[in-house]
Amino acid sequence: MEVSGADTDGHEFKNAEEMWMEQVGNPTKRTQWYREGLGYWQGLDASVDGVLGGYGYVNDTDIMGSEVFLKSILAERFPFAGKDRPLVALDCGSGIGRVTKNLLIRYFNEVDLVEPVSHFLEAARQSLAPENNGASDVHKPANFFCVPLQEFTPDAGRYDVIWVQWCIGHLTDDDFISFFRRAKLGLKAGGIFILKENIAKSGFILDKEDRSITRSDVYYKDLFHHCGLYAYKSRDQTGFPEELFPVKMYALTTEAPNRISRTKREQTK
Repeated sequence: MEVSGADTDGHEFKNAEEMWMEQVGNPTKRTQWYREGLGYWQGLDASVDGVLGGYGYVNDTDIMGSEVFLKSILAERFPFAGKDRPLVALDCGSGIGRVTKNLLIRYFNEVDLVEPVSHFLEAARQSLAPENNGASDVHKPANFFCVPLQEFTPDAGRYDVIWVQWCIGHLTDDDFISFFRRAKLGLKAGGIFILKENIAKSGFILDKEDRSITRSDVYYKDLFHHCGLYAYKSRDQTGFPEELFPVKMYALTTEAPNRISRTKREQTK
């Protein structure tokens, strides 16, 4: 990706390739990248404030923004959901189950969670237990996978929506592309990805503390192209403190735009 960037120490890179070569240019460095990133989160509390980096108070605003976006997609893509077949979602980088409990489980009959930090996932399991008002017979968590995304492969054809929020920055570009190519096979026909992430104003910013990268909108769109994904719609998150990165939501499909338009027309007949 021919975009310049910098790390949190102010060191500048002429392009992403230079940065990735420095950070993960051999197997030892790549292993260290993921080990240190995981270690950062392993040292944090399994709480809303912990998983949101001390900004737990933005939780409600985040969920409200996500719900508006999700509802618009469900209405357009799955108008007969719940009548003919149950809806199933995958929550990637699920943490303590914050998004699943506050949002996904209200709209999907089953939600699988994938999270590499074991004490986060255990907190999610407890939070989503029926006795904690986290689930019902028709809206429930189904599977808890303690696996990092760069090693995760979903079951084929299981998911209507794969939700990816505030975690994909930990994947290198190569692993980003590899993950989405594998994950595409986990979507049902007509299924969709929803990616919600921090956005750099330009280029990228490398966080050396937690081993993550914040990409620009242009950077993401280039990666989507390499993944074979198409933008169905996008929306900016509003209401966050000014000191935080801008946040954007992308709905991504495996269908080219002309195919999507044709599908919409057919559904209205």
